[in-house]
Amino acid sequence: MSRDPEGQDAAGESEPDVRFTYANERTFLAWNRTALALIATGVAATQLLPEFHVRGGRQVLGIPLIALGAVVAFTSFRQWRLNEGAMRRREPLPRSHMSLVLAIAVIGIVLVAVGAK
Repeated sequence: MSRDPEGQDAAGESEPDVRFTYANERTFLAWNRTALALIATGVAATQLLPEFHVRGGRQVLGIPLIALGAVVAFTSFRQWRLNEGAMRRREPLPRSHMSLVLAIAVIGIVLVAVGAK
């Protein structure tokens, strides 16, 4: 692929500084660790917790954690790709609302857990 003197290819993209690429990848991996922790906690909640006084309480607590873990995993990959593309085009990085979504979801799950006990 040919590049102009500024290092850009025909699509206007250039290779980003490797430090930024690695930082983007580390962030992606951190979000995936969070996703795995949410999924593992959801599985543990549905299988290992004692029965609640509410019928299906373990599932009400565990299934949203598993679903949230899946959403975090998908969203982290999407955000990694968007960031990588923005860096290659030398554009500002897109904002992510995942931290806010995750915080609200965890607070909601905690409220369900406190109410189910």
